[in-house]
Amino acid sequence: MAIPRLLVVDDDPDMRHMMCQYLRQHGCIALPAATEADVHRHLEDGRIDLILLDVMLGDESGLEICQGLRRDHDVPIIMVSALSADHQRMAGYETGADDYIAKPFNPELLLARVRAVLSRARRSSSLIYRRRIQTFHFGGWVYDGKQDEVRSPDGYQVTLSRRETALLKVLLANPHIPLTRQEIATALDVTGDQDQPEATGRAIDVLVGRLRSKIETDPKAPDMIRTERGTGYVFAVDVTAEPD
Repeated sequence: MAIPRLLVVDDDPDMRHMMCQYLRQHGCIALPAATEADVHRHLEDGRIDLILLDVMLGDESGLEICQGLRRDHDVPIIMVSALSADHQRMAGYETGADDYIAKPFNPELLLARVRAVLSRARRSSSLIYRRRIQTFHFGGWVYDGKQDEVRSPDGYQVTLSRRETALLKVLLANPHIPLTRQEIATALDVTGDQDQPEATGRAIDVLVGRLRSKIETDPKAPDMIRTERGTGYVFAVDVTAEPD
């Protein structure tokens, strides 16, 4: 997993230095910024995984910067501010912030919130389908999204149902990531009823069993779609994708 690159935006040099130093000590790349121009320069120069953004930046407003960023970027943003009233927090969330931390704060709390937002962001992005038409290669198999065909390593076409194909696409988009039955069900919208987790879980198990019977050499001892004890399932083979 890549080392997270964080952008610390604060016009107070002491606060900026303290936050950057602490985050660097705990395994992050922390880049300092003081103005909106600095923010955009860093975003243009390279990957930024999360922005810690002060609400009051001299003559600039962190809320306005956050709102502007949301029009063009999906980078997670944590607002940091001495303004801690409920309506001030709500203003941060309404402009698109993912979290809001009030000053003064415990640095350990800051680190915990950073890690939590990064984890949610990674998981959210990992559960998004690769919606462009693509060709996937996995374990000698090929899924041709343009033709909507699955071919075995020996070149035979294998017919999948619509639901089986949708499940395969979820797995192909998330190789080596353990997925819960609920996460798979949400991606597939299997039941449309999130208040029935047991029924949803059973539906996923049945669907996984059907897909295994078509792509696994031994469905009872699967090599690709493995059961992850206590979680759900994991697609345990490497996947490469080619845009068509």
